[in-house]
Amino acid sequence: MIGLIDCNNFFVSCERVFDPSLAGQPVIVLSNNDGCVVARSNEAKALGIKMGIPVFQIRELIETNHVAVFSSNYSLYGDMSHRVMTTIDRLVPEIEIYSIDEAFINFEGFQMSSLPDYAQQLTKTIRKNTGIPVCLGIAPTKTLAKIANRYAKKYPGYKNVCIIDSEEKRVKALKCFPIEDVWGIGRQYKQKLNYYGIETAWDFIQKNESWIRKQMSVTGVRTWLELKGISCIAIEQNPSGKQNICTSRSFGEEISDFPVLLESVAYFTASCARKLRGQKSVAGIITVFLYTNRFKKEVPQYYPSITVHLPVPSANPGELIKYARMSLKQIYRPGYKYKKAGVIVSDITSASNVQCSLFDATDRHKQAKILSVIDTVNRKYGTDTLRSCAQPPNCFRKWSLKSQYISRRYTTNINDIIVLNCK
Repeated sequence: MIGLIDCNNFFVSCERVFDPSLAGQPVIVLSNNDGCVVARSNEAKALGIKMGIPVFQIRELIETNHVAVFSSNYSLYGDMSHRVMTTIDRLVPEIEIYSIDEAFINFEGFQMSSLPDYAQQLTKTIRKNTGIPVCLGIAPTKTLAKIANRYAKKYPGYKNVCIIDSEEKRVKALKCFPIEDVWGIGRQYKQKLNYYGIETAWDFIQKNESWIRKQMSVTGVRTWLELKGISCIAIEQNPSGKQNICTSRSFGEEISDFPVLLESVAYFTASCARKLRGQKSVAGIITVFLYTNRFKKEVPQYYPSITVHLPVPSANPGELIKYARMSLKQIYRPGYKYKKAGVIVSDITSASNVQCSLFDATDRHKQAKILSVIDTVNRKYGTDTLRSCAQPPNCFRKWSLKSQYISRRYTTNINDIIVLNCK
């Protein structure tokens, strides 16, 4: 049996852990630059606030209903996610972290008679240890576990745990589950499948395999088999590293000055380098791009990008920033107001399998030791404690995001630690 644990309204739940007064109140979390709604409490959903809606369109609704508004606090959310996943890892034999708020669990070997009680205890322990409410769906396959998790969230009678452990339960679950909500299908196939009379997951598995293969290729067949209870997607304890890494950001204010743009590109490049080292990889290609504001039709538009092949694949921020600076100089044009910039690293390979250049004068072994020390310090004292001189500290970043409603970094910054007033 496979389980899927999903944190309920994760970003909102993180804010509520450190501010209990938000319990029962409508709460929303906004995207970068406080643009759109990316997380909602159940109370906010009940008010009709849609996911992705621009915040300026619901100002009156927010004020009338006293909705609590927060800017995205990724430092807090990332640390809380780590706490949740660490708790799960200690309590189960095998875990695959699927996203910031989801994880698959392998329950192979568990006695079915004891699984319901253990599952309930698991969700209660996570809530006790972290303050984050979670729901758990358990089924013979990953796709069915996703469906079970959705039912555990939707119906309070399940008490946060739904287990599909019989043919009768599987059939009942599929007959009531919309086809567009099935993992691996989504909206892209909804219209096409609806055309053929497929409205639910049950309708989908009534088609034969050859029809599924013709309409949706091997990916559709895999989903079809999973819905039938035949496991095709295994638990991955060590997922393969990313083949492309992108760090980009829309600016709080439009930027036209080259030095300011360079600061942002240097920061994005260093972030890509850090992610590369995190998965013990190096990149052989770097791409830098700029965007003007496409919503301002009355101003000149410019969307340049440039790709550079490195002589030797690298994850050294200093080396990558050098090439990013060269690239930015080539695509930058004065007179334009840029709204967004970004860096993509690709052609990613293992750091232990680097093909060096005959003319490479860099001491790669020494460089690796220095980077290891930098990463150790930054893990202990915070990201960018040690950084390239091309990266300005937070207080000097003119291109920083708008975060008008940001909460404190309660768990990662000693200056933001909770203060209790005892009377």
